[in-house]
Amino acid sequence: MIAKTATMTIAGEAADGAELLARIRNEEFDVVILDISLPGRSGLEILPEIKTIRPKLPVLILSMHPEEQYALRAMKSGAAGYLTKGSSSQELIEALQKVTMGKKYISPSVAEMLVKNLDNNGERPLHEHLSSREFQVMCRIAGGDTPKKIAEDLMVGIKTVNTYRARILQKMGKKSNADLTRYALEHHLL
Repeated sequence: MIAKTATMTIAGEAADGAELLARIRNEEFDVVILDISLPGRSGLEILPEIKTIRPKLPVLILSMHPEEQYALRAMKSGAAGYLTKGSSSQELIEALQKVTMGKKYISPSVAEMLVKNLDNNGERPLHEHLSSREFQVMCRIAGGDTPKKIAEDLMVGIKTVNTYRARILQKMGKKSNADLTRYALEHHLL
């Protein structure tokens, strides 16, 4: 749909985060469309690096993950906007045009989440106290993935995953993986 838009050109694609970062270092782009689910490192982990390399380069997150799961986290990490892959092509084009003009793009549902957070008088859900990596590991644990599977997918050691798990349980005041699963289900994170 982007290629069919007269004012836009696809300047390139990257298969993973390492390739994306290399291209951003060596080439000029007007905007990056970034997925959260990338091989190896997640888009949320790569986002701060993109902003370090090219602080003014707008990054629009386009993900299969629901907005309530990642949108606020992505925006806090430097994304110029967040859309789900279920968004209309018109909304995608609108978002791209807006972020390339240096503005932020938020959908009405993300705007509602922001207002709700303001209404909470600073009380944030427990999962918002986690780092991006901790949040990613927490969702994987809650989804039933084994430490070995998580370690393989994230390209880290099993001990690292277990360390993350211990920190997550401590920060969230939970005692078991079942507690994390229950919490994730109650907060629509899965």
